Amino acid sequence: MLVNKAYKFRIYPNKEQEILIAKTIGCSRFVYNHFLARWNDTYKETGKGLTYNSCSAELTQLKKEFVWLKEVDSVAIQSSLKNLADSYSRF
Repeated sequence: MLVNKAYKFRIYPNKEQEILIAKTIGCSRFVYNHFLARWNDTYKETGKGLTYNSCSAELTQLKKEFVWLKEVDSVAIQSSLKNLADSYSRF
């Protein structure tokens, strides 16, 4: 017999951690929306979307333009870009 267990955890971040969490979510959302708009524009113009690799290369240029993107973890930003690419590959 298979028994599933679940655990619930509650975190209590301090003010500094709350700020970092909010910045990370905001930056991930900005990157997702920025590349979503670029992806849609490219699709309307050419009939083909972008690729994850082209967006990832452009992300480094975007970080130079918007310095505040460097304040957060880069894995979170790359994950939002990967989620966008995965959603379009299933489209």
